[in-house]
Amino acid sequence: MTATGRSEGAEAAPYPRTPDGRYFVVRERLWRCTDPRLPEAARQRHVDALMDARRAVGAAKRAERKGDPQAPALLRSARGGVQAAKEALGERGPVWWTDGAEDQGGRHPRNTPYAAWYAALTEPERR
Repeated sequence: MTATGRSEGAEAAPYPRTPDGRYFVVRERLWRCTDPRLPEAARQRHVDALMDARRAVGAAKRAERKGDPQAPALLRSARGGVQAAKEALGERGPVWWTDGAEDQGGRHPRNTPYAAWYAALTEPERR
């Protein structure tokens, strides 16, 4: 891993990660990373459930555009599936770290304890 929090080599992370591994940055916002303590098989199950739920959201939105009266219920259910999967991955809900630090998700890095780290990134590293 480089000093900016990016992985080296062919599997380089597409977005900068905070030094503590809790967040990655997209469009100048911090987004919570998946809980690294999850066993790979469990993580993959939750990712699969998330993708299924996201596809269901898309299908419900298409049904809504066509005037399907069941679309609102389908959309609520699908969004509930997204929320459940994100919580299972540790990306939403209670934080997965145990040191008492509050969640900084959704904030601009300059308004968080990560301000100095973010300021040290070059413009290409921020993308």
